[in-house]
Amino acid sequence: MPPLLLGERIGGIVAKNLGKQNGKAELFRKKTGKARQEKWASLLADISGLLRLCGSWHAVLKSENNMDKIFADNILQGKVAFVTGGGTGITGGIARSFAAHGARLAITSRKEDNLVPQKQFIEENGGECFAVVTDVRHYAAVENAIAKTVEHYGWIDIVVNGAAGNFLCSAEQLSANGFGTVVDIDTKGTFNVCRAAFEELKKSKGQILNISATLHYLATPMQIHVSAAKAGVDAITRNLSAEWGRHGIRVNGIAPGPIEDTEGMKRLLVPELKEKIMRKIPIGRFGRIADIENAALFLTSDAASYVNGVTLVVDGGNWLLGTSLA
Repeated sequence: MPPLLLGERIGGIVAKNLGKQNGKAELFRKKTGKARQEKWASLLADISGLLRLCGSWHAVLKSENNMDKIFADNILQGKVAFVTGGGTGITGGIARSFAAHGARLAITSRKEDNLVPQKQFIEENGGECFAVVTDVRHYAAVENAIAKTVEHYGWIDIVVNGAAGNFLCSAEQLSANGFGTVVDIDTKGTFNVCRAAFEELKKSKGQILNISATLHYLATPMQIHVSAAKAGVDAITRNLSAEWGRHGIRVNGIAPGPIEDTEGMKRLLVPELKEKIMRKIPIGRFGRIADIENAALFLTSDAASYVNGVTLVVDGGNWLLGTSLA
């Protein structure tokens, strides 16, 4: 039996028997003396605590196993979503989730190798996916990708800006070129896509979702380049929401915290550093790409039709205790 299913079965059984154990405590109080009552009461309290813990884990396991069932399958039916960085990572997950919930996808990446497997996966699972190699740092390339998407589908409803670059480097060792490259991809790239898609979004009264971070909320050593770039992304989100709202265009963002199942986490963080970061997450776990997918589905759905200019933090409360990697 798979471990997850076994855990659910055990958790379900012990959770159901919790009430029975509490009933037995009353029976023992009637049939035993005071000393034995106290002994049994202590033992049953320990058992009850264990059963409650098992019951809680049962609920958690069921929740994680059904994360993709939180939203109706057709919540984005008929929408066309243009997703940069849509082949891999967080925005790769968002693209797959959008397709699974009815949207037709256009995905971009600087590398065709990132696009081919994603396109194949979406189409094999019943979705529609159009892929185009694009470097968001170059406005003409972005304009071309937008034009090809409109030619292919006819319109664009949703733009997700997820193309990004990152690496660990102290400020004194960071080159001007390294700093500029990250800002060009994250900040300039986000503006380029928003600006190139404006006319189409104006026609569809569409929306923009910018993927940001929490690194710049306080200070994160070794991440000055990304902190500056994402601060710029947040500024773009706020300003465009104010300027373009009158056209019916909503502009929001998501600021993910540490997301365990991304290549960045696997590549950048050694085990000792991961343990240190874990201690700074109030809810006691790293995030998953599925957590960001669910936030993205909410913000791009009609359920968020009055949400504009917000960058939703999805980090388990991590940034409140500091985002330093040191």
